[in-house]
Amino acid sequence: MRLMQLDRQNVAFPSPESALREPNGLLAIGGDLRPERLLAAYQRGIFPWFTPGDVILWWSPDPRAVLYPAELHISRSMHKFLRRNPFQVTLNQAFADVVAGCAQQRAEGTWIGEDVQQAYIQLHQLGYAHSIEVWLDGELVGGLYGLAQGSLFCGESMFSRVSNASKTALILFTHHFVTHGGELFDCQVLNDHTASLGAREISRRDYLRHLLDYQKQRLSPYCWQPKMLYPYIPT
Repeated sequence: MRLMQLDRQNVAFPSPESALREPNGLLAIGGDLRPERLLAAYQRGIFPWFTPGDVILWWSPDPRAVLYPAELHISRSMHKFLRRNPFQVTLNQAFADVVAGCAQQRAEGTWIGEDVQQAYIQLHQLGYAHSIEVWLDGELVGGLYGLAQGSLFCGESMFSRVSNASKTALILFTHHFVTHGGELFDCQVLNDHTASLGAREISRRDYLRHLLDYQKQRLSPYCWQPKMLYPYIPT
């Protein structure tokens, strides 16, 4: 099976079902990161992931890692931590800083180069991408960002500069998301961190079925308005 070389003038993608088995999920190469192409990718369950400076690689892995909100696992120690939560948690108040934090917090290197950062900042400015920020004494110490697809949220990356910051971001965001009608958190590829919070793998076919269903659901615009998530301040 040959990989599709994307045309810079055409944002169409091949079927995710045609992705390679090895490396798992590699679907296409090339193209660009302009908003139209990124949105077309996410609408079909595809995301970019590549080394800065190299050709853009597009993926749709099978299986796919997801977190069903009802299966969110909060350990006993995390419950104890949250009862004395020292953080302030906000939504959509420092998107560019969160993306930069995710790019920096990788000892093994990062795929979030300057071009990727600018591409997602554009999506944020257009109202598609969102961030959750975790603050300690006024300093950004953790967070996550991703892209909304109706009632499905495609998580892209998270970072933590102090213990439990990224877990707090995911837990409080999940509560907020569900409160406003959110159904599923896409984790892309399972890792120890997301697995410890309850994420699990489902088939690509099931993921694409969820995506098609949840894209049709529209959350209240209030869901994404910049706000304080914790401590909660009634409006």
